[in-house]
Amino acid sequence: MQGDIVSGVLLPLILGFIMFSLGLGLTPVDFRRILAQPRALLVGVVCHFVLLPLVCYLMLKTLGITGVFAVGFMILAACPTGTTSNLLTYLARGDVALALSFTAIASVLTIFTLPLLVTWSLGHFLGAARAVDVPVGMMMGQVAMVLGIPVSLGMFVRHRWSAWALAFEPRATRIATGFFVLIVVLAVVKNWALLRDNFATLAPFALVLNITMLCIGFAVAWAVRLSRAQSVTLGIETAVQNAALALVIASSVLKDDTLAIPGALYGVLMYAGGLAFALAMRRFTRY
Repeated sequence: MQGDIVSGVLLPLILGFIMFSLGLGLTPVDFRRILAQPRALLVGVVCHFVLLPLVCYLMLKTLGITGVFAVGFMILAACPTGTTSNLLTYLARGDVALALSFTAIASVLTIFTLPLLVTWSLGHFLGAARAVDVPVGMMMGQVAMVLGIPVSLGMFVRHRWSAWALAFEPRATRIATGFFVLIVVLAVVKNWALLRDNFATLAPFALVLNITMLCIGFAVAWAVRLSRAQSVTLGIETAVQNAALALVIASSVLKDDTLAIPGALYGVLMYAGGLAFALAMRRFTRY
């Protein structure tokens, strides 16, 4: 019963607040701004929505990771960029405006892309019968509920009560970070035996995937001659995932806590890789 309350009520509510806090930092201008730099948006979409799932899949195949853990990593790869990418972008002296815009756009696109990729992954790694239990339309609606509505509400509050929203946003971000830590702790405690038995395999995979995508995102953006600040930003946006959403999809939508283990691990380790990348870009690259 307690597990049902955590998975069915607590996790979606926590994710809703996290996305609401993101909405407090957004305005319609952030969406319009992306039209002024469509090349950066296109590169970001290719890196995040094509290269990330592809690289994750190829790494899973190469290392022989299958079953529920493979699906768990694919769920993680299908999620939008995490809200902490904006903070890492700031630390790295990247393009914060681009980071905010891409985070918003990615959250919208994910409503359509995540259910398709997750359903395919279930069929590929666990058999077609499992995929039938997850209608794409239903998952789109659930993802829209936990992403689109809270972000829209946050943006409305920002528009209607701007002074309060601007004053509350930093605190909301800190609260959201604390809630995210709580989600990870709950996932780890609930699945401690599985995590302990598979840590030696899954943790290195998560860390290597994170570092690989940081480098790929930066390299692709640099190769098409985006600015240094934009390249740094897209490296971070490609690799920093909304791990909280991955845990909600695993535990609340698919009703399988084992699928949450990869997301919980990545959600912790991506901060190590992301912070190292941000500090390196801040120190060793120039504007």
